[in-house]
Amino acid sequence: MTDETRYEIDAEQYKITEEPYYRPVGEEQELYEAAYSARMPVMLKGPTGCGKSRFVEHMAYKLGRPLVTVACNEDMTASDLVGRYLLDADGTRWHDGPLTVAARIGAICYLDEVVEARTDTTVMIHPLTDHRRTLPLEKKGEVVEAHPDFQLVISYNPGYQSLMKDLKQSTKQRFGAMDFDYPDAEVEAEVVAHETGVDKDTASKLVSIAERSRNLRGHGLDEGMSTRLLVYAGQLITKGVDPVNACRMALVRPITDDADMRDTLDAAVTTYF
Repeated sequence: MTDETRYEIDAEQYKITEEPYYRPVGEEQELYEAAYSARMPVMLKGPTGCGKSRFVEHMAYKLGRPLVTVACNEDMTASDLVGRYLLDADGTRWHDGPLTVAARIGAICYLDEVVEARTDTTVMIHPLTDHRRTLPLEKKGEVVEAHPDFQLVISYNPGYQSLMKDLKQSTKQRFGAMDFDYPDAEVEAEVVAHETGVDKDTASKLVSIAERSRNLRGHGLDEGMSTRLLVYAGQLITKGVDPVNACRMALVRPITDDADMRDTLDAAVTTYF
């Protein structure tokens, strides 16, 4: 079996078989499709839990492309991305990393929260994001030519930016960028109701609580309640948990340890439930 055949077979395991639910809020789907047709690298910017990852999954399914997702962290090395030599029963053998696999099979490679990765790691993506579309495997002595269908997508939360954790301009200016945010109240309630099965009135109340918390961002909270947390609360409610207890567990307790802030948010919960 040739390497080429092996990668074609392996590509199927990265395809999404069921359509992920995604509620468009603008022209983001059309913009992404145009970017993909040009194989433009794309950067998604927005707060945590607002739907960036779901959007990428939805578009990969819609385009029929494999999706390789990497959750970036500060301990991730370049070898974690591109690959390394490992010992097995037959001796030392090269194992491709997720970025290399994606480049070979023509997948969409999604680097989630890329700002968390070390700078020397993110530099590895540069040759894939310009006219070269190559990935040098220095330890192996190989230069991988990216498959014609390959695309690189990264995401990060600008709200957590700092002087120590930000992308270099030399990295940022290799991407087209799309801004994401929490949808307006009606759309967000629609999403929560669809994802959890709660009634529209309950979903609207959860969104109202979240909006209260988002207004406190920078005034005691680093981040407000995300749509993801609203889904968690809705799931607890559909399991028979009292709405107040569900909100305290899924919405209030995860985002703050400050006693006064908890009291403020608990009061918001009891206002609606």
